[in-house]
Amino acid sequence: MAEPRHRLGQNPALLPPNATALHPLPARSRLVTLLVPLLFLAACAEEPLPRRELTVSDCLLEVDLDRLPKAIKRCDRVVAAFPDDPGPLNDRYVLHSLAGDDAAACRDIARAAALARQRPADRLDPLLRRDLELRQAACRD
Repeated sequence: MAEPRHRLGQNPALLPPNATALHPLPARSRLVTLLVPLLFLAACAEEPLPRRELTVSDCLLEVDLDRLPKAIKRCDRVVAAFPDDPGPLNDRYVLHSLAGDDAAACRDIARAAALARQRPADRLDPLLRRDLELRQAACRD
């Protein structure tokens, strides 16, 4: 009678006592071999980037004309974060004008002008003051 053969064609009698043809590593070692790379992958998982704080100049940051509603929403958040600053309202005027919403643009510029009047002249950027004057005149026309 022929000697029994192992699945891979090896004679189990010729193998060392602690070796198997199918699984060269003991079960615990195989488990560790599988889990260690998974642990490294889990440890290397990317954390979300911290959200940057809004600044008064964020309204016109990276404006895409094909996505004006998104830019206006971002600017709405900036206006809400800086309610006493006429700058974001002036910027939102630009976005509303580009979107063709002249009524909203003129509301923003009127509100920005009112805030600007509450500031001392030396505390308001002269370019912003000039923008407000020109834009208010455009709204009156």
